[in-house]
Amino acid sequence: MAVHLILLGLLSLCSLSFSQECNQALQVNVDFPGTDIAFQYSPDVQHCQLLCTQHPSCLFFTFVRADWTRDGRHFYCYLKSTPTGRPNVQTPLVGVTSGYSLKPCSQGQVKEPCLSEVYHDVDFPGADYRFLFTADYEECQRVCTQDPSCEFFTFANGSFSVETIRHKCHLKFSWTIPRTPIVERTAGVTSGFSHNAQMTTQIYDAVCQSKLFPDTDIAGQNVLVERAASPEQCQALCSAHPTCTYFTFVRSTFSCNLKKNPDKMVTTARNGYTSGLPTHFCQPDNNWLKVAHEGVDFRGSDIRFELMDNAEECQRTCTDDPNCQFYTYVTKNFRDRNFWRRCYVKRVITVPSLPKVTKLNNVVSGFTLKKCLLIPKSHV
Repeated sequence: MAVHLILLGLLSLCSLSFSQECNQALQVNVDFPGTDIAFQYSPDVQHCQLLCTQHPSCLFFTFVRADWTRDGRHFYCYLKSTPTGRPNVQTPLVGVTSGYSLKPCSQGQVKEPCLSEVYHDVDFPGADYRFLFTADYEECQRVCTQDPSCEFFTFANGSFSVETIRHKCHLKFSWTIPRTPIVERTAGVTSGFSHNAQMTTQIYDAVCQSKLFPDTDIAGQNVLVERAASPEQCQALCSAHPTCTYFTFVRSTFSCNLKKNPDKMVTTARNGYTSGLPTHFCQPDNNWLKVAHEGVDFRGSDIRFELMDNAEECQRTCTDDPNCQFYTYVTKNFRDRNFWRRCYVKRVITVPSLPKVTKLNNVVSGFTLKKCLLIPKSHV
């Protein structure tokens, strides 16, 4: 794990995000060239800033706006970082806006972002899971807000070039619950989750009745393969995905196989496999978040590390940190003593991530307003 946890230089970068001063100012027509660590699409600079804030090691960014004219790049969000925590260079450049991560700022500003803006003549292609026809984009957005799986939408208005899909509302999915991208068996470490990790965006009165089938495999084509530390985490992923009808968790590889077949379910006895069903419109039992997994590493996604005496203290630190979603603690049984007692607090992006953003006449795109309903109207 010494080579797998993260390079020491990158670890110092992660720590810088908490020593920086809060800088919410946006610099219009200013570029922070180079030092890119990731690229994503964003419809505006505010969304780009949220991506940077939630990315574990992003410290600042440059966003390519819709009025950029030098080439075909529009809506590009470049996430950046340096050992100093500041851009190496700042240069004037028309058509871009740059800014900084809000990690050092008040966490309440970014924990549950309300994305209420709508974008005319902008398409969010991809990630569709449901279609319907609505009278206008406002109704399309209302449907998206009421649908638990919908995170963003694109609506084709009555003047759209293809007559047959005018007034068509495209509902789209993005992961908003924390996922552990890499789960590995590693001696001398313990991993777990923040007890405050958000596994659903809605509150329900009914309590879910969990259904798991131990030592059982369910045949069928996988919609998606994720990584999970337990069958219960795999079930949470299946419950969040709009097309998952059941799942199979493979203990030896930590594979969470999300499957889709609404017509039938064929089960087969198989050791080391646990299958189950998703839950719908009910409050899930999240006790699995309190389980510490010894000998399991959640590699990568590090915000920073601190030295601590035990895994329990590391777990409490993660739970108390609004940015932390999961953690890995290195015990004194680990092979490299240089890593002993390190508590790595970790997170992934949960603000809706868009597969692509493009210009397209006579469409309107936007996001669900579910999170807007959770905060005072004065903040929307």
